Amino acid sequence: MKNLRYTKEWEVLINPTWEQEVSREPLLAFLFVLSTRNNQLAKIADEIIDCLNEGVSNERIYGPSVTRGGTLIWLWTLGAYEVVRTMCQAKSCFSQNCLDKLQPLKNKLAKVRMPDAKMEKKGKKVPVNSNRSPWLEVVESKDLLIGDPEEPYSARALIDEYFSIIDSISPEDVIDKHEKSYG
Repeated sequence: MKNLRYTKEWEVLINPTWEQEVSREPLLAFLFVLSTRNNQLAKIADEIIDCLNEGVSNERIYGPSVTRGGTLIWLWTLGAYEVVRTMCQAKSCFSQNCLDKLQPLKNKLAKVRMPDAKMEKKGKKVPVNSNRSPWLEVVESKDLLIGDPEEPYSARALIDEYFSIIDSISPEDVIDKHEKSYG
């Protein structure tokens, strides 16, 4: 067992400076609540992946796990869209490089969100067939296809893309606090 006596390393964990906190979680410099929501999305994403790993295999599809994963990906998509929308709306608070990554992600999340949230295609007053499954299981990749059945997205790929982009944000990408975008 490792000796747990006080060291300078513990000081950083117990009483980090603001710079250390922001270095670890750059979104804190923008909006504390949004950073917290992003952390919640990470926990939900982990549960979705666990549900898919447990619920989809070559031998069977285990309904309760897949249903839980499908329900959570719907809610995760709504939350992820709102996090990214909030960031894109506050353009003056982020570097152009950051915004150039966020805008396409926002569009992709909207394309997945709209068919399930409003039962219509993104940007069009055209209905999406509501007499359908809310997702399609893909046995080979233990995945769900979500969104518009005519243009579905992989749940796993969407989660990976979201966190790849969010995790690539550096403290230098956050120029100002959320409140300043309302100046």
